[in-house]
Amino acid sequence: MTEEFYRIKRLPPYVFAEVNRLKAEYRADGMDIIDFGMGNPDMDTPPHIVQKLIETVQRPRTHRYSSSKGIPGLRRAQAGYYERRFGVKLNPETEVIATLGSKEGLANLAMAITAPGDVMLVPNPSYPIHPYGFMIAGGTLRHVQALVNGRFDPEDYIRSLEKAVMHSVPKPVAIVVSFPSNPTAQVTDLDFYKDLVAFAKKHHLWVLSDLAYSEIYFDDNPPPSVLQIEGAKDIAVEFTSLSKTFSMPGWRMGFAVGNERLISALTRIKSYLDYGAFTPVQVAAAAALNGPTECIDEVRDIYRCRRDVLIDAMGRAGWDIPSPPATMFAWAPVPAQFARLGSMEFSKILLREAEVAVAPGVGFGEYGEGYVRLGLVENEHRIRQAARGVKRLLARADDILSEYDNV
Repeated sequence: MTEEFYRIKRLPPYVFAEVNRLKAEYRADGMDIIDFGMGNPDMDTPPHIVQKLIETVQRPRTHRYSSSKGIPGLRRAQAGYYERRFGVKLNPETEVIATLGSKEGLANLAMAITAPGDVMLVPNPSYPIHPYGFMIAGGTLRHVQALVNGRFDPEDYIRSLEKAVMHSVPKPVAIVVSFPSNPTAQVTDLDFYKDLVAFAKKHHLWVLSDLAYSEIYFDDNPPPSVLQIEGAKDIAVEFTSLSKTFSMPGWRMGFAVGNERLISALTRIKSYLDYGAFTPVQVAAAAALNGPTECIDEVRDIYRCRRDVLIDAMGRAGWDIPSPPATMFAWAPVPAQFARLGSMEFSKILLREAEVAVAPGVGFGEYGEGYVRLGLVENEHRIRQAARGVKRLLARADDILSEYDNV
């Protein structure tokens, strides 16, 4: 009875656990850790959404079991959002399902469509659920390098997908894409999605698109949906979330939309696993989607301001970080002085010496090595404070590295 369970054995060690352990230890010792490590939105949920929750929860009949696929009004609200935002028409009965956040939706769809040994094409680096949802489900991963010199190149990525299909046995079943990307903050356009849909149809592959950061962008080009491509619904399903758009992370409300067969499979799996989110949460989520959009602009503006302060302050401190065009993250190369140590060791030194926590890039896959991810989850004052710590760290780099080498 001492052997590790099958699915647990398949999962690699959780890279972030060591940084989290040190964070807790240093805080217990009284250190003031400025935490950019986790993408946990810190802004208040807009008042009209909270008020709708309060109003609804006072009705006793809403305290009963809900619907695992989402109440009809919520599914209609999501369909309305897609038509307004992307010009995509969805049937709320057959092409929309509410999920407990996009993460749960991805994981349960993986369980629904993955047979033991099925090959899945996943980006690397990527948000952990993208590959490991399939690994937990019994699938096999084919990692596709997502960045070239820290940037996403659409043409190169399609070529890499072609090679991955050519050299995979058995033939892959599905492709995962995520734009705007967590962790890399890269974006793409409809030309890439057009090529992706054509590629998927050519090779008879499903496309699973994670669009959780659809509304967190900083230029005049709102991120598109793969479903805007003609014929995409034949092979694609897309996941969205209210966590970042409306600053509702703890509410756990997301959606899967698109291909009827995939939505049906997810609906059937979920019918065995849950009764859906608490009904008042679903009603409030519908109010968010149907309500005023000024709150979305406000959330976006706060992230934009934090991004600008982070890039400027860290640049002045001596750490050049590319300005992210979208998401609530910055994807930063490990400073040259510490590059030889790798992202994990640099993250530990940064935590100890500057009291700044980041997520090591290797935690998002082998091709994330050499980078760290910073979440825009601290206010401007704290960001500038962190930059001062980084400046002190870089000024002492030779001494710190000497101490490190002598340990």
